[in-house]
Amino acid sequence: MKKFLIINTLLFLLILTFKNVEAKDLISFNKGKKLYEIEKYNEAKIFFERDIVFNPKEYKSYLYLAKIFNKTDNDEETEKNLNSVLLLNPNNDEAIYLLILLKIKQSDYDMSAELIEKFSKVCNSFCSKEKEIKFKLDKINPDNE
Repeated sequence: MKKFLIINTLLFLLILTFKNVEAKDLISFNKGKKLYEIEKYNEAKIFFERDIVFNPKEYKSYLYLAKIFNKTDNDEETEKNLNSVLLLNPNNDEAIYLLILLKIKQSDYDMSAELIEKFSKVCNSFCSKEKEIKFKLDKINPDNE
């Protein structure tokens, strides 16, 4: 009976620990999002990175990091984080949209066209941006020269 009580107590403490970690994850993401919204990008980045440490399969922090790196013109980190989003959530239309814009900026016509095709199939909240990205793609079309 004593063994049973000890095991139950340890199990209970283990569950409490995991619940505490989950709460910290949510707190880190929410703090990062609030800081992002008031344009404190360096501070927000720390909270998103902390969230990823505790919850590496949650795509939202990667998406916000990509947005931060995009604002600071760090294309390499932007792309890396957008690819992480798409690895975890392949149909995330916002990440596809941002990656299309990045590829257009880099004049990567073939990849942009491929992503636009995928975007057309999965768009949900960014469908209104489809004309804009097709217009931008036409500007870099090598066949237009």
